[in-house]
Amino acid sequence: TTRPVPSPAEGEVLIRIEAAGVNRPDCVQRQGHYAPPEGVTDIPGLEVAGEIVALGDGVSGFKAGDKVCALVAGGGYAEYVCAPVPQVLPVPAGLSIAEAAALPETCMTVWTNVFERGHLAPGEALLVHGGSSGIGTTAIQIASQLGSRVMVTAGSAEKCQACLDLGAERAVNYREEDFVAAAKEFSKGGVNVILDMVGGDYIEKNIKACAPDARIVNIAFLRGPKVEVNFMPLMLKRLTLTGSTLRSQSIERKGEIARELKKVVWPLIEAGRVKPVIHKVFSLNEAAQAHELMESNAHIGKIMLEITG
Repeated sequence: TTRPVPSPAEGEVLIRIEAAGVNRPDCVQRQGHYAPPEGVTDIPGLEVAGEIVALGDGVSGFKAGDKVCALVAGGGYAEYVCAPVPQVLPVPAGLSIAEAAALPETCMTVWTNVFERGHLAPGEALLVHGGSSGIGTTAIQIASQLGSRVMVTAGSAEKCQACLDLGAERAVNYREEDFVAAAKEFSKGGVNVILDMVGGDYIEKNIKACAPDARIVNIAFLRGPKVEVNFMPLMLKRLTLTGSTLRSQSIERKGEIARELKKVVWPLIEAGRVKPVIHKVFSLNEAAQAHELMESNAHIGKIMLEITG
């Protein structure tokens, strides 16, 4: 379909999109279960990269022609999108536009959940469920580069090996092995932080896999959000159970996360120590096929869209 090119409001830039990331929330939105916030376009797409072509009033720090990547609340599956300046970041040196478009949603999700909500510290053990996903491959790299030990779960030997190649110390094929026992073996007494996008029966298993004073962070519930759980161990182990979504948070909050990424993670990317893993790039008119691949769970890393005029 064709719609008017948006105009940047005060504090926004207009980006001509060259690549966009495909994320699980896009599929959920398409299915009718994740409506965009009030006032946000119904076009899916939460992360983009491209060239700034226009500036709204009050914008400083960027100019037309700058190559950038950005987190957006919607509108990424298009040729143009407006992005609030706090959510815009420069393309890291050495990365392609497609690689840069794989960063904003994924890196911000990992940073705010693992390091801000989960308070992961150097030397601690992190368990990442869905280790071969875009979120998982990013979490493995950032956490290991910042001095933490990483364990993952994944659904095949190929996916487990990919996680180990990225810096995970232990990979559990959840179809063949109990991750609770593996977690207690990996880190004496259990792991310190769990990043979980599975939910369902994993919720109670996560509690069992935790060391005292551990933090469990939920970012999705692929197996469902409603279960019967014995919370007594939560109290006895002094655990923290938390979670968040990124899309509904304020521009100011997203801007704070972006500034932390630029300070801590962007140097790791530019040094070649962290790099987005891209499984496949589709053209924009192949977005349906991109969603089919996402929902098949056959991918390792990110699925991207290439936008051509």
